[in-house]
Amino acid sequence: MSAIRTDLALEAHAYWKETAEETTELKGVTASEERINGYPLTRVEILDSNGEKALGKPKGTYLTLDITDYWKRKENAFNKAADAAAQLLEPMLPKKGTVFIAGLGNQAMTPDALGPDCLSHLLITRHLKNVIPNFRETAALSGGVLGTTGLEAAEWIKGVTEHVKPAAVILVDALAARNLDRLCNSIQIADTGLIPGSGVGNHRMALNQKNLGVPVLSIGIPTIVDIQTIIHDIAGKNITVPQKGFYVTPDSIDMKIQELAKILGFGINLALQPGLLIEDLNALLS
Repeated sequence: MSAIRTDLALEAHAYWKETAEETTELKGVTASEERINGYPLTRVEILDSNGEKALGKPKGTYLTLDITDYWKRKENAFNKAADAAAQLLEPMLPKKGTVFIAGLGNQAMTPDALGPDCLSHLLITRHLKNVIPNFRETAALSGGVLGTTGLEAAEWIKGVTEHVKPAAVILVDALAARNLDRLCNSIQIADTGLIPGSGVGNHRMALNQKNLGVPVLSIGIPTIVDIQTIIHDIAGKNITVPQKGFYVTPDSIDMKIQELAKILGFGINLALQPGLLIEDLNALLS
């Protein structure tokens, strides 16, 4: 998997099938497809160490929602996308308890701003528990990146988690894809947490239940493709690629990040506050 860099489990699964012998059986992984609110959904389950080794991903559930049709601007497209994200996220969450949402990324770099931008669309309630006791308690923070704060994401997220003692942590982050067609068109939700920077070869400490002590979910959207991955796909995996550290992102990334951050924010809100509607959130967050 070293030549092909992707954060998406369904792409890792597809790449394994492309490169494996036809008679080889992929043990420890299951994959299925369905639709939700009209959007295609791929469910990849990595069941054991065999699956982990084959796909290069930790054991767990990976749900990838294809929202390509969202950009066709059909009626209720936003509502359907946010609701679909909520329907996938809600069953993965503990039924009770505070949830801490961490926005990962660099707000000064548009393709990496998804996590921080998402937080402006969240309904934060932890400080209002005596005023609106029927709302689930939520807290959120975006702590910046190592180059501007001197802090690893794991340091500030672990610190907040130890203080707030949430029932679960949700990580929101921009991802890397293999396929250009998936840029800004796929939402991946996983119950495995994530490793910040892994999609761009900048591995950090894993943010998962083992290291944080509580269930850790991740939700993200691919915004970049590594140029090495594109060249390897076109020219073959054995070619030497001189270009390193170059990434492709859509020319309309500014507008797309704004819209996608709202989709994820509202999806998280609907999952955490199932009694609310999109109209309620628009009123509360306006």
